[in-house]
Amino acid sequence: MNELISPKYQMKLVKSVHDAIWEEYKTYREVSLYIDKWHEVDEDWNNHWENFPIIKKESGDIDLLRTLHSMNGSDLLKVAIDMGVDTPDFIPSIPTFKNELKSDFKTAYDTFTKAFKQIESDPSLAVGLANSALESIVKEILKDERIKSKTKGTETLYKLTTIIIKEFNFLDSNHPVEIKTIGSSLLSISQSIEKLRSEKTDFHGKTEEDCLITDSIYTYFVVNAVTTVGLFLQSYFKTKLPKPPKEVEEEHDDLPF
Repeated sequence: MNELISPKYQMKLVKSVHDAIWEEYKTYREVSLYIDKWHEVDEDWNNHWENFPIIKKESGDIDLLRTLHSMNGSDLLKVAIDMGVDTPDFIPSIPTFKNELKSDFKTAYDTFTKAFKQIESDPSLAVGLANSALESIVKEILKDERIKSKTKGTETLYKLTTIIIKEFNFLDSNHPVEIKTIGSSLLSISQSIEKLRSEKTDFHGKTEEDCLITDSIYTYFVVNAVTTVGLFLQSYFKTKLPKPPKEVEEEHDDLPF
């Protein structure tokens, strides 16, 4: 992962992370305690090692900017994710996705936020949470009273996607073949995400022989797929079935004239 983060991008990311940390923690002591949580050191006298140096000012307070610059790209990215800093070079749609979810899909928003924060520290868990977030989006759409198909509440992501593709008529024979292909692809993506969650993560208990997702780069790929599919379904839903305008009640002042 470290080699994927260019120096130019790290320069931009450091500034955003620096500002986010100071926004969250107001004193040098709090900032220092937070950075200490990320600091790893091996005090072996023959081979001293630390993942990054904590740089101090002449006053003895932490120099946060220089300390962040001393981190390798992977550690910096982990801090960024922990602080909720958007990482558009890795998940381009995250800002839009989170904003769209926040207003209409609260459960999906909370689940996706947890998934995003686990990408580096627990890739396997992040995949499972991303799957759950997409399930929540589809379930919320299917709750709309204007949609004919109703769910039982026990459907998996693959089954839910099958229902919504049918409702949105993506596979209609009158559509161009490209549109039908996109519809089929949405189903394939959902099925693959679900299979990854079930077979390649420790959500359902695995043995030592099982292959698990442990590299975060693949988790970024999965989370990007979730944001793309989720945004498309939510946008299509809002376009084809817009919320009816709220009726505005006329105010009467009860005056006779």
